[in-house]
Amino acid sequence: MVEEVQKHSVHTLVFRSLKRTHDMFVADNAKPVSLDEKSHKIKMAVKLRVEYSSVLHMPVIKENTRDKGSHGAIDSYGHKQYLQNSGDDNEYLITGTHPYPPGPGVALTADTKIQRMPSESAAQSLAVALPPSQSKMEASRTAAGVGDIYRHAGIPERSQPPGLTMAMMEAGGNKNSALMAKKAPTMPKPQWHPPWKLYRVISGHLGWVRCIAVEPGNQWFVTGSADRTIKIWDLASGKLKLSLTGHISTVRGVIVSGRSPYLFSCGEDKQVKCWDLEYNKVIRHYHGHLSAVYGLDLHPTIDVLVTCSRDSTARIWDVRTKASVHTLSGHTNAVATVKCQAAEPQIITGSHDTTIRLWDLVAGKTRVTLTNHKKSVRAVVLHPRQYTFASGSPDNIKQWKFPDGNFIQNLSGHNAIINTLAVNSDGVLVSGADNGTMHLWDWRTGYNFQRVHAAVQPGSLDSESGIFSCAFDQSESRLLTAEADKTIKVYREDDAATEETHPVSWKPEIIKRKRF
Repeated sequence: MVEEVQKHSVHTLVFRSLKRTHDMFVADNAKPVSLDEKSHKIKMAVKLRVEYSSVLHMPVIKENTRDKGSHGAIDSYGHKQYLQNSGDDNEYLITGTHPYPPGPGVALTADTKIQRMPSESAAQSLAVALPPSQSKMEASRTAAGVGDIYRHAGIPERSQPPGLTMAMMEAGGNKNSALMAKKAPTMPKPQWHPPWKLYRVISGHLGWVRCIAVEPGNQWFVTGSADRTIKIWDLASGKLKLSLTGHISTVRGVIVSGRSPYLFSCGEDKQVKCWDLEYNKVIRHYHGHLSAVYGLDLHPTIDVLVTCSRDSTARIWDVRTKASVHTLSGHTNAVATVKCQAAEPQIITGSHDTTIRLWDLVAGKTRVTLTNHKKSVRAVVLHPRQYTFASGSPDNIKQWKFPDGNFIQNLSGHNAIINTLAVNSDGVLVSGADNGTMHLWDWRTGYNFQRVHAAVQPGSLDSESGIFSCAFDQSESRLLTAEADKTIKVYREDDAATEETHPVSWKPEIIKRKRF
């Protein structure tokens, strides 16, 4: 009687097959494949020929050659090696101790002698102490030695301690500099600038002085205030020349045209006005912004006015026709500052949404958006001579390169809300902050060479210390600041200061260039 074969499911059969396979090969599990010496030699010989054939003729490391007499030794891969120092020049060769017998009473013969090689650390310390020979100096003109090539090719060499930037005692290296670590890049020495000192305080406004501009002829300057007035002052004497009324809220921006006798102003009343300075009257209004207008700038070569607003837009106006040419949309929060230049990109805006945008004036669209800042960007300034600009934010002042907004460096240390930036042709960058502090920087190196915190005018609270705007005059010898204590402060360079009396307290610190 034939027994019936028990039937199993496919799952059970597969599982049993897997188990049998596992049991069969479990002894060899995780074992490395044995190295075939012949195939490994062929592989390395091919790799050396393909990748390093152009430098195989260079000198081999002396310490790795035990036989001093073999001037044309063949390595394990069939390549002829050329030893350095084949002439009469003496070379330092690190060897072991003198041979000695293995125990007392044993005769020292070729069969019984013991000679121990020095440790790696001992060999390295000895190598640093040895003077460089002539052959080493000549070999230093060449590229990496064969020892380096072997190391890259995976051939066992004397191990090097991690962290050293130069290979130890290689052919083509100087022994004295072998252990010297590569120096980190350091900040170059900044240009010396004389310190700036306060020499005049101008009073007259009845509210915060929010904006300031110097006319192209350098005879007078204009300020706008929270008292809703615009005042024109004589630059030389600091005396009030004229007051203009017309805004019904804080005046946030003023600028004087160099192409026509016009003064432009904007304010929190959403108005943008054009004043004719021959009649001291408003001759044009530019309507369109839906909220407070925070800043404005004139294009240097064409009759175009650009304004920025709390409605998250910037608008481009035709000065003569009052028409809105473009509305620059894209920012997601109030646009705090706007600047114009003749070169591309012709318009730059900074916003409370933490971004900076570079705009195409013709198309009215964004060219580049810079998102590096972490906090509101309230100030942007263009360098008068270089194709660069800077932006100010509570996290950092950052420098950028036109036309694509490539990051240059951070200027760190002014830890406050930065309301304004100004720069002159000598490379003095000024940052003014909400807490009344003013820092002066060397533009090229980012070195902070002076910090100023002027006292508030008598009768003001210390909390009214704040700088809203600053500007250099046309000669760049005077610096004017518009402040929260209702004054305008005028600074000039200290003529008596010299580099000996006011040395640069600069140390070559390691540069920490952060992208963000």
